This record gives sequence, structure tokens and C-alpha cells, in this order.
Amino acid sequence: MNTKLIRAVQSALLLSGAVVMVFPMVWMVMVSLHDTPERYRNLLALVAAPWTLQNYWDALTSDRFGLYFANSLLVAAAVTVGNLVFCFLVAYSLARKQLRGKALLWATIVGMLALPSHLLLIPLYRMMVAIGWINTYAALIVPWMVTPFGIFFLHQYLQSLPAELEDAARLDGAGEMAVLTRVVAPLARPALVVLGVYTFLANWNSFLFPFLLTNDETHRTLPVALAFYLGKQSIDWGHLMAGASIAALPILIVFVLFQRTIITALTAGALKG
Repeated sequence: MNTKLIRAVQSALLLSGAVVMVFPMVWMVMVSLHDTPERYRNLLALVAAPWTLQNYWDALTSDRFGLYFANSLLVAAAVTVGNLVFCFLVAYSLARKQLRGKALLWATIVGMLALPSHLLLIPLYRMMVAIGWINTYAALIVPWMVTPFGIFFLHQYLQSLPAELEDAARLDGAGEMAVLTRVVAPLARPALVVLGVYTFLANWNSFLFPFLLTNDETHRTLPVALAFYLGKQSIDWGHLMAGASIAALPILIVFVLFQRTIITALTAGALKG
């Protein structure tokens, strides 16, 4: 088959996939720019109609939107930092150290990856009630500061790094903390960035557990607030989509800042050997 034809087909498929993924976001933004978007039946009608930023102003100045945004940012950032620190330490120990019960611990971590997180709903809720953490930031942060996926992902990446570099650092007199911070961490930077971005996005968009573990506005996160906002606005799609568009901004910013590192980490395995 002609090489140019193959490339043309590949480009067409990639373009089609990009359109499919971008279209919902474009629709969301266009709906947020109109007072009564339900009057328009298609995207072209929305584009042609007069635009307004009033929905964004209403969302930002009403219903404690700033507090919900700050709560989501705090929770996502704290959980991300926790995963980067604790998952990195556990993964390094499993990859490099000879530990008693290491095989059983690794099997447990891998087995937990096969379990849906929804199975934790009841036991986690009862645990939070027992220790008095309902309606606290601790309930939204502490249970997720280390995850099986983070340990597994970093463990697989660390195993691909040459241990000789660490041994050379030890011969030069470096202690374990120096080896971790000055040798292993810089080499694992692509994987750490990918885990950080993944963790931040997952917790920024998290709805079920924050909804379950909080029932007051003080600790409510943005996804939960948007669900309540839907009811308060009587399904006012303009205001709801404005809030959702604002909530999507941090995700886009994080991706733009770290896209090169993410691509480097995802293609590292393919470039080896």
C-alpha cells in the first residue's frame, strides 16, 4: 500500500479522534456563553447567537464558589504531594531492598489494583465515623495519600533504572537519603510527573468519596458543589456549564505545563533497547 495513503488514513483517524474528544468541551463552553442555551438546537446556532460572560460572573460571585474551588485545590494538591512522597519511598523499597514478606506485600498491592474503589465506600465511611473525621479535610486527604497504582507505577519505572548509579553514589560516601534525592529522584522525574498529574486530575475530579464524607458547605469540593448547584439553579445549563468550564481550567493548565514530560515518560519504554 502507498506510504502516503497510509499516512493520510492515519492522519484522518487521529483528526477524527481529536474532534470527538474536543467536541464536548467546545459544546460546554458555547453553552456557558449564552443566557438561555436551551433555545438553540445545535452548535452552529449557539455560535451564531450573541455571547455573554454573565454566567461566569454569576458563578464566581455566588454560592461560595471560591471556597469550593479552594477546597478542591487544597485536597488535590495535598493528595498529590502525599502520593509523590510515600509511593516513591514504598516503590523504591520494593524495587531495591530485600524485605521480609516482600512477595506477599507486592501480591497484595497488585491484587488491590483489581478491586474497584467503590468497594471501599462502606468500610471507609464507618472508619471515618469511628475516628470522627466526617466533614474534615483529613477524610478527603489522608486515605488517598498513598495508592496501589502509584506504588505499582513507580516500582515498574524504578526497576528499569540501573542500580549501578546508586552503588557508585554510595561508594562516593552518599547516604541513603542523598541517593534518593540526588540520584534516584532526578532519574525518576518523568514518572513522578506523570503520577503527579494523574493523581491531581483524579482527585480534582473526584465526586463520590467527597460527596460521601462531607455534608457541609465548609468542606465541600467543586465537583460536589456543581452537583448541588445544578439543583439550586433548576437546571440552568448556562450557569452550570460556566462553573464546569472554570473547573476545567486547572486541568488544562496542568496538562499544558507538563505535556512534554508526560510524553517523555510514556515513550521512554519504547525508546529503550
